[in-house]
Amino acid sequence: MSAQPKDVLLPPLLQALQPLRTMDLDEVMAIENVAYSHPWTRGNFIDSLSAGYVGFVLRDAQARLCGYFLAMQVVDEMHLLNITVAPDLQGLGLARRMLDALSVLARARECEQIWLEVRISNERARRLYERYGFVQSGLRRGYYPCAEGREDAILMTLRLTGAAA
Repeated sequence: MSAQPKDVLLPPLLQALQPLRTMDLDEVMAIENVAYSHPWTRGNFIDSLSAGYVGFVLRDAQARLCGYFLAMQVVDEMHLLNITVAPDLQGLGLARRMLDALSVLARARECEQIWLEVRISNERARRLYERYGFVQSGLRRGYYPCAEGREDAILMTLRLTGAAA
């Protein structure tokens, strides 16, 4: 069976984001466990939802889960904790679409900036964030677990201008 070209997948992906719910976690975990060498646990997601963090899923027209994100508001800042696109759907602009939604939400909540950590080795994600307007604002040494112990994280920040009145 040959792989379907990615551009054939684009029309069905035109769907709105929906709030992340506990009932979505089986599908979220299926993506999380394939996408990462050190995935979040179901408990991490449940704790985040219980704490009231912002979470959304992106589904295609057939209701397939394509991606998700979780963020935490801290006073006038939004911290992006997790943003993931199903590996077979990466490169289609879905992460950017979720970043757009997060930016709109952060502005509506009068946040001045969004910040995140990204593995120093995750060049693809770093390029996405840089193209989006994030800038490197720090380094967290030994932040992420990895096969050889710990890996540094780059702290990135996006200044939001014209926050909602």
